[in-house]
Amino acid sequence: MTQSAHSFSIQQVLEVQQRAFVEEGAVSAEVRAARLQQVIDLLVECQDELCAAMGEDFGGRPAVFSLANDVLGSLSSLKHARDSFRQWMLDSSRPSVKPFDTFGASAWVKYQPKGVVGIIGTWNAPLFTLLSPLASAFAAGNRAVLKPSEIAPRTAQVLAEAVAKRFDPQVLSVVVGGPEVSAAFSEQAWDHLVFTGSINVGRAVMAAAAKNLVPVTLELGGKSPVLVSNSADVANAAERIAVGKSLNSGQLCVSPDVVWVQESRLEELLQGIATLYAQLYPAITGNKDLTPVVNERHHARVSGYVQDARSRGVRVVDVGAVSAEGVDRRLPLSLVINPPADSEIAQHEIFGPALILRTFADIRDAVAQINAGDHPLALYYFGTDEAEMNWVLDHTLSGGVSINDVVMHPALEDAPFGGVGTSGMGHYHGHEGFLEFSHARSIYRAGNHDPRREWGMLPPYNEQFLQMLKAAVTP
Repeated sequence: MTQSAHSFSIQQVLEVQQRAFVEEGAVSAEVRAARLQQVIDLLVECQDELCAAMGEDFGGRPAVFSLANDVLGSLSSLKHARDSFRQWMLDSSRPSVKPFDTFGASAWVKYQPKGVVGIIGTWNAPLFTLLSPLASAFAAGNRAVLKPSEIAPRTAQVLAEAVAKRFDPQVLSVVVGGPEVSAAFSEQAWDHLVFTGSINVGRAVMAAAAKNLVPVTLELGGKSPVLVSNSADVANAAERIAVGKSLNSGQLCVSPDVVWVQESRLEELLQGIATLYAQLYPAITGNKDLTPVVNERHHARVSGYVQDARSRGVRVVDVGAVSAEGVDRRLPLSLVINPPADSEIAQHEIFGPALILRTFADIRDAVAQINAGDHPLALYYFGTDEAEMNWVLDHTLSGGVSINDVVMHPALEDAPFGGVGTSGMGHYHGHEGFLEFSHARSIYRAGNHDPRREWGMLPPYNEQFLQMLKAAVTP
């Protein structure tokens, strides 16, 4: 199928949904609740098949992680939206409409759905990155078209079949295919477009959307840093970092990328991370509890980052036993100590089982170096010094923050999730997600009496009106 054919096919799906949206008019609370419940029921009924598909796509991803991260994570978003959206969709009265309130006027804001939302997911969380934003889009009354990642093709197919069996395609559809389909998808005149993925692809998606002035929500990534304060419990920090980094073998957009620690505590932290990670995964090759790197290209990419650091004489500590007899895409956790700034691992988001450890003399120096780079999607602080913690929060900017833990704040359903700068824009989750996919429509209702003529507010203007205006010009 050619690029133009892809575009035409997706355009047809979009146009069908947009026509149905216009014909439907106001989307009732009952309809929104029913649509959310349909997705919830789909996940409950298809959980085993979906987890098996994710395991197949990763070449052995543990079902327990797929169930926790993608199925239950999505269910959490959907259920919170289902149970909360009625309050969110209420009109918002705006009583201060001076000077028109003296005319008996009133004003309010009505939150209306935008129309049809296109959602492009990613492979590392192939359900969550589609269905969590869908929860916000459906809560706001929109229709949607999903584009799963081609890197997780089995999951995409299972989801597409499940949706086709349960949903009218005028309400929810799934489009599958490779990069050319994703490119055609991002070029359509959506009423809103959501993309989760890399920064470089995010730029291309935003450029394509700009041609149709489509508003975008971008959930990207970056080198999420960890600051281990001198006031931190290093053993606790090491355990939390090791556990967080192990999730999906580091293939999460909020996975820790760089850990900053005072030089005198480096060895304690390094050994703590290594010991805990080795307890979790004493063997690497063939370990069914450890998620493989998703494919050979990403395996080579992550391995290449580590090898580049070794070739420069950088100290690298590999954690976990790798069997020489069997080969799979499971990698040990590589702890890379103070690599040069121009090394591959320092230049790129790792998105795999490797972690940079850097040392600082003063935490302010670490913050200065973090601020010299792009704003990350997540920032993590370990410590008990409240004044220092607040200083760090006041002098950094990131999508979100977890304190004395990692990877936890995205699980907050009643708090917005999103990036800032190159780590993304816009939000989903909670009330902010509802607002993201709603048009806040200001409405003004005039009073029965219009005193403008009797007050001299219409031409020909008089001196009385001029002086009244001047009297209103106050500090």
